[in-house]
Amino acid sequence: MPKVKRKSRMPKKFSVKSGDKSPSGGLTAKGVRRYRAANPGSKLKTAVTTPPSKLKKGSKAAKRRKSFCARMSGMPGPMKKPNGKPTRKALALRKWNC
Repeated sequence: MPKVKRKSRMPKKFSVKSGDKSPSGGLTAKGVRRYRAANPGSKLKTAVTTPPSKLKKGSKAAKRRKSFCARMSGMPGPMKKPNGKPTRKALALRKWNC
């Protein structure tokens, strides 16, 4: 049987540039647009920054926030860098009000 070349299904490499990262954690809207352009079919969205008290219970945004917090809170790794500054993980959790 002859070998058949398969087209790779891996997305193009995406490197996060400085203007795409928010200093307060996560990606900026520009960063999300760049990611979605590099990965067609992606449904990446920006963070749900609305305080939980202002979100309607059971709404899509509230469910997204709860799911993100559950996944990210269980991630291994420190919350502070050796110099005392918060890590990107800590910044993201704070931004999502986890």
